[in-house]
Amino acid sequence: MSLRYIAFDLDGTLVDSVPDLTQALQMMLADLDMPTVTVEQVTGWIGNGADIMIRRALSRRHDFATDLDADLVARARERFNFHYENNGHEKTVLYPGVKDTLAALHQQGYQLGVVTNKPVAFVPAILEDLGLATLFTDVLGGDSLPTNKPNPEGLHHLRDKHGLTNAQMLMVGDSKNDILAAQNAGIASVGLTYGYNYGEPISDSRPDYVLDSFSELQAVVASHQA
Repeated sequence: MSLRYIAFDLDGTLVDSVPDLTQALQMMLADLDMPTVTVEQVTGWIGNGADIMIRRALSRRHDFATDLDADLVARARERFNFHYENNGHEKTVLYPGVKDTLAALHQQGYQLGVVTNKPVAFVPAILEDLGLATLFTDVLGGDSLPTNKPNPEGLHHLRDKHGLTNAQMLMVGDSKNDILAAQNAGIASVGLTYGYNYGEPISDSRPDYVLDSFSELQAVVASHQA
């Protein structure tokens, strides 16, 4: 059956959010009287949701400490949430070609959804600010369901909600978490080379398609449809 639904990751796929995430983490760490972090560090910590990103910032490394004080982690999360929510998203920008491509796919009748590991509370405002909110049928965050990517639950939830088959869906993302989620769900995937993938080539995860530019997605969708 023909392709009907395209699911998208958010950070590193549709938007470059590193500057705002870095600022919120830096302000969180300042509140806790802890050393700051750099944009380069934070870029390698994105993709597994806010809790793990915060633990990486507290540990100052990707393979975060497993014995962090629970009260410290809770306080850090509270301060991060405060700063990320209240500083707005002025530094978060769309990648080239995203808005036009999404609008074209929407106009062609494809259902579009966001499946991100970012806490869902932060997502609607970002989509609204960037003029994307009306293009998406669904928005799932990392805390919308009991599990997040690379678990396939989010993709299966959307499949079942809309009465689709695996063959009618496509997942687009920049991280191995996105590709693994698609593979675990039994649906095709598109890997983007420009995002945040822990310094690893997205091709290592063996997506069905590898793109250097978001604008190439329309041609891939047409080809996949055929």
